[in-house]
Amino acid sequence: MTDLYEAGDINQSDGAGGDINEVDEIDDEIDDDIDDEVDDEVDEVGEGNELAAADGGTPLTVLTYLARSLSNEPDSVVIDTEERRNGVRLSLHVAPEDMGRVIGRRGRTAQAIRTLVNVAGAKDGVQASVDIVDD
Repeated sequence: MTDLYEAGDINQSDGAGGDINEVDEIDDEIDDDIDDEVDDEVDEVGEGNELAAADGGTPLTVLTYLARSLSNEPDSVVIDTEERRNGVRLSLHVAPEDMGRVIGRRGRTAQAIRTLVNVAGAKDGVQASVDIVDD
């Protein structure tokens, strides 16, 4: 079977790779699975933190999810919240053996966490900052 390329035929498939609609459906299923995981995490976290139910809950939820996912001891993750005039400051405490994992090489993981939490805060209209506290 020989398929000839014609101008404008950039996304052709010979049938082996599947349909683009199938890819979209799989992508939607993955997004739904991730949303379900985050919702489950919100249910676990939301009860003990005042901020989870109040404004600014998304940054706290995102930070909790990320920190617990990165840690070998997720039960030792503690996040203190401090509301400020222009937003919220989240102080992250993890087990000493998880500090390197949360900070990452040259602080790249910590910077990524800060960026994601700040974006989550922007979704709620809150400026969120993260401090990683060494106990």
